[in-house]
Amino acid sequence: MTKEILGIKPINIPKETIQKKEESSLAKKDGSFEQLLNQAQKIKFSAHALSRIAGRKVELSEEQLNNLNKAVEKAETKGAKESLILLNDLALVVSVKNKTVITALAKEKIKEGVFTNIDSAVIV
Repeated sequence: MTKEILGIKPINIPKETIQKKEESSLAKKDGSFEQLLNQAQKIKFSAHALSRIAGRKVELSEEQLNNLNKAVEKAETKGAKESLILLNDLALVVSVKNKTVITALAKEKIKEGVFTNIDSAVIV
């Protein structure tokens, strides 16, 4: 059941993409290697990034998530560690090593933003 809280509509990001600080995919010993490999290939969202996306009422489609995963893979092949990924009207700062979205900015905030601590940019 979807509820609005303070006028903010929840976004549809699968729960398994949310990374919790106390939980590491490699620390799970009950899963098979294939499950760990599949999990390692999917992008995760930090709690901060999720709150930014929800606050801007942005919804990511399955296609956009796939494009985001491909962009992270491209950055990884080039040796990137922290990357700015421009995806449609959204700017995402991603830890390529951890495959985790650290923060997100909507279109109207991109022009005001200065991005620091990144070593690459991927335009999708």
